[in-house]
Order: sequence, then C-alpha cells, then structure tokens
Amino acid sequence: MREKDDNLRIVLALGRELENRGIPVYYTRTEDVFQTPFEKARIANETGADYFLSIHRNSGVNPGEYAGVESLVYEKSGPALELAENIDGAMGEIGFRDIGVFAEPEIVVLRRTEMPAVLAEIGFINSGEDNRILEENFDEVIQSLADAVEGTLAEERVQAQAVRTYRVQVGLFREKNRASGLMEQIKAEGFPVILDADQGIYRIQVGNYQELENAVTMERLLRKRGFSTVIIN
Repeated sequence: MREKDDNLRIVLALGRELENRGIPVYYTRTEDVFQTPFEKARIANETGADYFLSIHRNSGVNPGEYAGVESLVYEKSGPALELAENIDGAMGEIGFRDIGVFAEPEIVVLRRTEMPAVLAEIGFINSGEDNRILEENFDEVIQSLADAVEGTLAEERVQAQAVRTYRVQVGLFREKNRASGLMEQIKAEGFPVILDADQGIYRIQVGNYQELENAVTMERLLRKRGFSTVIIN
C-alpha cells in the first residue's frame, strides 16, 4: 500500500460527495503528480477557499505499533479546531481510535495557507486494523468525512448569524488578478483587508465590526483615500 494512492482515493471520493451536497471543492491534485507542501499551500491560497483540508495516512516505525486517527492544526482554536474535532469524532464512530487534535505550527500546509487548515491522518497505513477499518467501511468513511465538513460549515453559518457584523466593501470583481491588485493597494495603506471569494466572485472588504458606527468611521476614512465604498453585513 502507498500513502499517496490512499490519499488521492479518499480525496476524490470525498470531493465528489461534497459536490453532490452542493459544496464547491477545489483540488491541489486530481492525479498522481508530485507537489511540494509549498505548492499545495500556494494553490489553495489562489482559490480563495474557505477551508483547506489535507488528507494523509499515518505510519509508525514498527508495523502495528500504533493505530488511530489524529488531526493537526496550526493552533488549537477557531474554525480549524472545530473541523479537526468533527473529523476525529466522525472517524471514531466508525471504529478508529481517536488519538486527538494537535497543534503543529511548523507544518507548511498549516503555516502557509491563508484559510483555516487541517491535516487529517486517516489511520496508520502500517496498521492491519486501521487498514481493515478503512477498506471494509470505505463508503462510510467518505460519508462521515463529508458530514464533518458539512457540519462545520453549518456551525460557522449559525455563529455568523448569531453575531451580526459589518464590513466596508471597496470592490467586487470576476477577475481575481484585478481583485488581488486592489487588495494589495489597500493593504499597502495599512487597512485590515479581506478577500471574500464565492463562486467566482471576488469581494474586497475592510474590517469586521460588531458596531455599525465603527464601520461608518472606516468607510469615511476609505472614501477620503479615494476608494468607492459600501457597508455590508
């Protein structure tokens, strides 16, 4: 068994399931090609995706010495932690041992990605028991992983609705290079700029305020700098 083959098989099946549920998916690879972790992070950042999920199989020095699933995050907080815990919990229900979530800030795909990122180890590839669980329950593994992703997105929507926030939008584009140009211009002037990408539409926004008056203050400042603005929530 080779990890790269298992990873790709899981990712393609998971991607199809998420797309069937109406969740757009971007891939760093869809075939057997080599990519460095830096390339994977760059590709992910270029998509403007909301989450980055890296699928792996773990391994120990001695066959059968370790077994179970674990997920790695840059830091144990925020949406990435929620996704990691949901994934581990879902895999635990299938029969994998739940090892837990660990912070690994030096891992490139966790450190270099601009969105919440999780590296999920779906069992040990040199554990006969983990391989048996994966092969005998492959469809259930995919369904459960999709449930974990979909559930995390649902939790995020609920949290966003619970706390109403305001942003100042300064541009809306269909071409990412134009959006990136404006984003860099605003960033160079010291404003807290955000790139919000959804289904091929790129929105350049500034700030994230719970108080409307704070958004109004930022809007006036941006207008004085020559930007066209609108407050959104």
